[in-house]
Amino acid sequence: MATPTAPGAEKAPPRFRLMPMHPRDPNEPGRAASSLELFFDLVFVIAVSIASAHLRDAVTAGHLGEGVGKYLLVFFAIWWAWMNFTWFATSFDVDDWAYRVLTIVQMAGVLVLAAGIEPVFAHGDLHLLVAGYVLMRVVMISQWLRASRRAGPARPTTLVYVGGIAVAQVLWVAWLFIPTASGAVIGTLPTAVLICLIVFELAIPVVAETRGTTPLHPEHIADRYGCFTIIVIGESLLASANAVFGAFSEVAELAPLISLGVLCLIVTAALWWIYFWPPHHRMLTGLPAALTYGYGHYLIFAAAGAFSAGVGIEVDSQLGVSALDPVAATFTVSVPIVLFVLGVWLLAIRASAHWVINLAVPVCAVLVLLDPIIPIPTFLTTLFMIAIVAVLVVCPPKDDPDPGANPADGTEAADGTEAPDGTEAAAG
Repeated sequence: MATPTAPGAEKAPPRFRLMPMHPRDPNEPGRAASSLELFFDLVFVIAVSIASAHLRDAVTAGHLGEGVGKYLLVFFAIWWAWMNFTWFATSFDVDDWAYRVLTIVQMAGVLVLAAGIEPVFAHGDLHLLVAGYVLMRVVMISQWLRASRRAGPARPTTLVYVGGIAVAQVLWVAWLFIPTASGAVIGTLPTAVLICLIVFELAIPVVAETRGTTPLHPEHIADRYGCFTIIVIGESLLASANAVFGAFSEVAELAPLISLGVLCLIVTAALWWIYFWPPHHRMLTGLPAALTYGYGHYLIFAAAGAFSAGVGIEVDSQLGVSALDPVAATFTVSVPIVLFVLGVWLLAIRASAHWVINLAVPVCAVLVLLDPIIPIPTFLTTLFMIAIVAVLVVCPPKDDPDPGANPADGTEAADGTEAPDGTEAAAG
C-alpha cells in the first residue's frame, strides 16, 4: 500500500520538467514583457537595421520605387514573424526550457532572414529570406500544437493556426520554384502569387480567432508594442547619428548637417512622446479593434525604420553622392515622419483625445510635407513636431468613463446616497 503524501510535501516535478501550457489570464495584474521577450526583440534590431541600410543604398543609387518595394516586402517578413510570436505569447506564454529553446530557434530564423536581406536588394533573390521566415513560422506551428493540448474552448482556434501556418509555409517554399522568363526570382507571376501569399498569411489570425478567441492581455500587448517601438526608434536615432557624424569630415559647410542632426534628436524624441501619449491598452477591446491595432502597426514600424534611411539619404544628397533629386531626398525624411504620426493618431490617439488634438496632430503632420519646398532645411519639420508635443502636453488624454463617484470631488455616486460631506456616496 502506497504511503500517502504528507501535507505540505513538495509535488513531483512535471514530466520532462515541462509546464502545462494553459491559456493565460487576460486580467492578470501587472503583466509586462518578460526578459525572454525582450531578448527575442534584440535580434529584430539587426534585421530592421540591415533593411534600413539597404533601403538607403538603393534610394541613393536612384532606385526609389524598387528600393521602397523591396523594403516593404522585407519589413513584412520581419514584422509578421514578430507579431505572431508576440500575440501567441500573450495567450500561452510559459517559462520552461522547451519554450525558451524554441524561442531561441526562432531568433536563429531572424538572423537567417537578416542575412537574406542583402540578396533581395542586390538581385532580387529571396531564397535565404524565405528560408529564415519559414524556419520561424515552423517553430510557431510546434508552439501552437503544444498549446492546443490544454487550450480548452480555444482548441479549435489553435488547430486553425497550425493548419493555416503549415499550408502557408508549404506555399512559400513552392513559390520559390515558380519559373520566370528572365530567370529572376521576382517576375510578374511570382509577384502576383507573392501578394496572394501575404494576404493568406494575414487572413490566418482573422479566420482562426472567429472560431473562438484566444485570451488577449491588453496591457501586455501594449507593453510589447511599446518595447518594439522604442527599439525601432532607437535604431533610427543610432543610424541617423552615424550618418550625420560620418559626414562631418567630408563637407565644408557644416550648418546643414548640424541642422539635420538637431532634427534627428528632436524628431526622435517627438515620435517617442507622440507614441506613448495615449493609453494604448484602451484600443484593444474586442477582436476587430485588436486586429486593426496589430495590423496597423506595420505602417508605424516600417515608417520608423525608413526614417533612419531617409536621414542617410539626405546626408548622401548633401555630400553630392546621391542620384536622387535634392527635393526628393528631403521627402525621404519627411514622408516617414508623417506616416508614423498619422498612424499613431489613427490607431491610438484619436479615440483618447479631445477635438483640439484630433485637429492639431493630423494637420501638423501633413504640414511637415511642406518642409522640402522651403530654403531652410528641416525648419518646418522641427517646428511642427514641437507644436504637436506642446498640444499633447496641454491636453492630456480623456479619462476612462467612471460611473461611480469620488466623494472628494462633489460628484454623484452610483446609488444616489448622500455622503457625510454632502456629496452623493457609493454603496459600501
